[in-house]
Amino acid sequence: MTRFYFVRHGKTQWNLEGRYQGANGDSALLPESYRDIRYLAQTLVDQQIDHIYTSPIKRAYLTAQALDEALGGQIPLSTSDALREFNLGLMEGQKFSLMENKYPQLIWAFRHDPSKYDEKIIQGESFAAVIQRTTNFIKGLAAPSEAEQKTFIIVSHGAASVAMIKSLLNVPLSQLRKNGGLANTSLTTVDTYDRGQSFQLIKWNDISFLHRKTDQTDTI
Repeated sequence: MTRFYFVRHGKTQWNLEGRYQGANGDSALLPESYRDIRYLAQTLVDQQIDHIYTSPIKRAYLTAQALDEALGGQIPLSTSDALREFNLGLMEGQKFSLMENKYPQLIWAFRHDPSKYDEKIIQGESFAAVIQRTTNFIKGLAAPSEAEQKTFIIVSHGAASVAMIKSLLNVPLSQLRKNGGLANTSLTTVDTYDRGQSFQLIKWNDISFLHRKTDQTDTI
């Protein structure tokens, strides 16, 4: 069995403000996010983690780095462009409320039915492109025979992680958002027993360890 722990980055200033960050936007982790990362580490401290892979975008990389340090600082950590967030084009840095008024159908599709999402409207990246790069990366980690007894942490972003995980589970594009999004610093656990030919969901969007109430600014 190969186990994947998928982690969404810690909460940022733009998350708090309700702004789209995307692949080319970014903002600082909130101070309390480092506390949340330490809580996450406490749930993983007894697990043998073989490698941490993270998006190179700063909010994700700093989350991965802080998690590694909280777990003892001895786990190999690597970045991969395959784990970057969606390129959201004209929406990056813009407030959710403004974009909902300007592109109501587009935003509805992005959040509820990705099969109807037309990225060309905002000069962004398609679900198909994000799914291809993210799932190919995960399947590549799981494919070698030596990966059968390994456990990986994958630190990425809200929208990209939902698309990646649900696609690994063979959920149809129109249903990717059926169970909602992922909270900041959440933990989703997925296993494969056949070297990446199929994947099983163990737990979705676990935030029980955060010891705080979340609100709409925590989840996308």
